[in-house]
Amino acid sequence: MPRFAYVNGRYVPHGDAAVHIEDRGFQFADGVYEVVSIHRGRLVDEAGHLDRLERSLNELRLQAPMTRRALALVMRELIRRNRLHNGLIYLQITRGVAPRDFKFPKGVAPTLVMTTKRNARAPAATLRDDEGVSVVSIPDIRWKRRDIKTVALLPQALGKQQAADAGAFEAWQVDDDGNVTEGCSSNAWIVTKDGVLVTRPATNDILNGITRRSVLAIAAREGYEFQERPFSVAEAQEAREAFLTSATTYVTPITRIDGQPVANGHPGSLSSALRGHYVAFAESDRAELYIAG
Repeated sequence: MPRFAYVNGRYVPHGDAAVHIEDRGFQFADGVYEVVSIHRGRLVDEAGHLDRLERSLNELRLQAPMTRRALALVMRELIRRNRLHNGLIYLQITRGVAPRDFKFPKGVAPTLVMTTKRNARAPAATLRDDEGVSVVSIPDIRWKRRDIKTVALLPQALGKQQAADAGAFEAWQVDDDGNVTEGCSSNAWIVTKDGVLVTRPATNDILNGITRRSVLAIAAREGYEFQERPFSVAEAQEAREAFLTSATTYVTPITRIDGQPVANGHPGSLSSALRGHYVAFAESDRAELYIAG
């Protein structure tokens, strides 16, 4: 079956999809993106992702290429053309094509591209109930506006490779105070010995994950105690549980940090319960649960 991409108003074969060499996304990382999970044909947390996309565009003074309603229609048409059941859709908007100059060009139309990726199984099914993943800690070397979902991802790419070289699933980035900010493509969580959920507050230090917001909403709904505060690598290693959240991995237990097992080295009961709640939410008729703001 042919695979299609969307480029500036046209659905084209994926292998033929291209943008100009002077696109500012290519030359300056002058663009933003979003990744939305597709679970059994449903766009999970679509409203939250589109809200964040609009915020990122505004923060970079970037023009939206079309209305939100039109964007949603294009997303669905691309999913339909690719006959996607489980997977993800990637959206990228850049400032457009212009002669290379640091200053913003005038009268230039933004570039919009979309691609999809198929997963044979939904993210919830990629791990057994008794499995978890490992993370390594690395210095956080990113810029100071991590709350904007830009395409400037070189530090994260370096971190992901460092994790892969160590045989780990993800890298937790650590600030100058020794506290975990977030993963390279995920938010970081722990469960204290007292059973309290902890994740870093949503400031400019992290990207406020849409899955993160939904998990906080689930925790509030289920009556789980949670705190939004920094935590150190040492505290995480001594925690009862640890896990990560993202649009592509949902809620994923962490069982080793820097080679050291978390608790007994198996997924904990709270992270497993949250994973179950999130999967149920993703499969529900109304897959929108994030906390606005």
